[in-house]
Amino acid sequence: MQVTAGTVIGGKVVVEGVLLVEGSTVTVLSRAPNEPFLLSEEDEDDLLAAIAEIDRGEFISSDERFESLRRFG
Repeated sequence: MQVTAGTVIGGKVVVEGVLLVEGSTVTVLSRAPNEPFLLSEEDEDDLLAAIAEIDRGEFISSDERFESLRRFG
C-alpha cells in the first residue's frame, strides 16, 4: 500500500513519480479547494498512530497480504 497525492486533469487523477500497476484498485479522497479536512480527535489519533506504525516499518507488503489470503482462502 502506498499513499500519494495527485491532481485532477481533464477529469482524471494524474499522479506523477509513482508507479501504479494497470488495473490496480485505488481509493481517492477528495476535498474542495481551501476546504479544511476535519477529523474527530479519536480519528486523528488513530491516523497518527497508523502513520507512526508505518514509519517504524510495522506493516506487511501487499504481496505478503495476498499470499496470506491465498493460504487461508
